Amino acid sequence: MIFQWQLFALLIVSAMIALMMGQRVQVNVYGEKQIHYTWLPVLILTIPMIYMAGTRSKTVLEFGDTSAYLESFKNATTSLTELFASFTEEGKDRGFLIFTTVVKSIIGNREIVYFTLIAAICVLCVMVTYKNYSCNFIISAFLFIASGDYVQWTFNGIRQFIPVAVLFACIGLIVKKKYVPLIILILILSTIHATALLMLPMIFIVQGKAWNKKTLLFAAAIILSIAFVDQFTNLITNFMENTQYNGEVDQYLSTEGTSIQRVFVYSIPAVLSLVFKKYIDKAENPIINLAANMSLIAAFSYALSGFTSGLFLGRIPIYFSLYNYILLPWIVERVFTKRSAVVIYISMICFYLFYYYYQIHITWGL
Repeated sequence: MIFQWQLFALLIVSAMIALMMGQRVQVNVYGEKQIHYTWLPVLILTIPMIYMAGTRSKTVLEFGDTSAYLESFKNATTSLTELFASFTEEGKDRGFLIFTTVVKSIIGNREIVYFTLIAAICVLCVMVTYKNYSCNFIISAFLFIASGDYVQWTFNGIRQFIPVAVLFACIGLIVKKKYVPLIILILILSTIHATALLMLPMIFIVQGKAWNKKTLLFAAAIILSIAFVDQFTNLITNFMENTQYNGEVDQYLSTEGTSIQRVFVYSIPAVLSLVFKKYIDKAENPIINLAANMSLIAAFSYALSGFTSGLFLGRIPIYFSLYNYILLPWIVERVFTKRSAVVIYISMICFYLFYYYYQIHITWGL
């Protein structure tokens, strides 16, 4: 059994330290005053998260693709000559090959250091972003853990989560429409995992107010893909024929779709953003507008993966769903009274704890 429940205790400790030791400050986020946590409670939670993910090769080796990454690291070269030779033999994700080679040449065969370094990059990017942009860091961190995203993406799928986390940390560049550095960064990150290229059009689509015409047109395209799912999967197969994933796409698309429970859970923020759209429009907070549009894309992407392949298309929404955990606490605290917000938070925590137990212990068997 995985020992993640300790993190929920650390969340309580972090919240208590913040309250008792005055570890909260008022900041201005794009014209909106918010109460943010200082570094102490953030690090109290973040460091154990990095440690747990970094040492998983000794605790939950059987989960996900950890064993595959461990084997790949052990077989990785530290020679530049062999590295360049591998480029002619292996055309897949060369940036990750370079990263692994450089790291191994420095640390040797210490896989725990390797996994810890990757975990540090990913977890710090996510947690620092919540610290800087969420109106309630503790709730955002809780949702990231309780949704299962922390386990799924730091214990598994780490190659993809590196570009996901780094691009999430660049939320300021997206809001400020700094397209040139964003495009350069996306192209670099695509050498680590090619799915990063999907963010090239998205950094333009998600701009503007919540539920604007661009995001609605994208949602409509996904609905059409669901309606004509057979033609859509054939299109994917033909498109991927000449890519590095040619040999894997048929295997991926033959898997079952994302579970209805997961689609439901990840659709909640998008539904709430529609219900309370007038509050979002009135606030004119570009971070929340961005989060609302990202949550809409995440919800429809998960819906599409439910009708096609959970293993293939189910990996895409993580680029957007991390924004859900900025959006949800904002809606709770800006729409409802303080007393109502407390009741909603308690209900939310109970719901996500139940979902966490179901996902971790029943679905994944950890």
